Amino acid sequence: MNPIRRHEMIMEVLLNQKDVTVNELSDKLQVTGKTIREDLSKLEEQGLIMRVHGGAVLAQSDQFGILPSKNPLDKYSDEKAEIAQLALAHIAEDDIIALDGGSTTLEIARRLENMPLTVITNDVYIISELVQKDRIRLVVPGGYRVRNMLAGPEAVAYVQKLNIEKAFLSATAVHIEHGLSIYTGDFIDFKQALVSTARTVFAVCDHHKFGHTALRTFASLQEVDMLLTDSGLAQEAVEQFRNAGVNIECG
Repeated sequence: MNPIRRHEMIMEVLLNQKDVTVNELSDKLQVTGKTIREDLSKLEEQGLIMRVHGGAVLAQSDQFGILPSKNPLDKYSDEKAEIAQLALAHIAEDDIIALDGGSTTLEIARRLENMPLTVITNDVYIISELVQKDRIRLVVPGGYRVRNMLAGPEAVAYVQKLNIEKAFLSATAVHIEHGLSIYTGDFIDFKQALVSTARTVFAVCDHHKFGHTALRTFASLQEVDMLLTDSGLAQEAVEQFRNAGVNIECG
């Protein structure tokens, strides 16, 4: 098993049980404790986990698109609200849009008016939110459930056949060189399908995610038409992205 896949599996275990021991990971991945400790050190260097005695815990679970069952928007709710308002200004009646899974896109869904609109989404929380709005045509790709999102080749193949006008994507991290990245490969293909299919691609990320890099890049900044973020992003960072040719809009 290559290191990247091991790192993804370690993150998956942590997402499900919040903490893990070296021995547990060694048994699950069928590698030595030494290899696991080296993997954990690399993940800690990236800010994804924190080492504890005999194992590891998640560093910042709220930043990885992991939505708890209760109050998923409590963290950085003001920032998400700002970004959602920016996104709504780009959505009009009869649009065909895609809402990627995540807490910021969920806030967009909550603020959408009940109007003639087609929404494609793989997030079960967004589905639950929009099913109550009867004027919105809700389109749900197939696939298997991974926490709060649907994934798999069926979902990817379905999305690739659609005429999506605007896609709103979430990310774990936004970096001027490494683009948009997430911690696991489960959602890479779905996100890339949205990027390649949509006429206009929006990235919706709060300012805490800027300047960081997660395990897997799914899109370069050149593939994104506009970055939507909140007013907390430093002006220096805004200018840096704009000087690099990135279209960025702040709340």
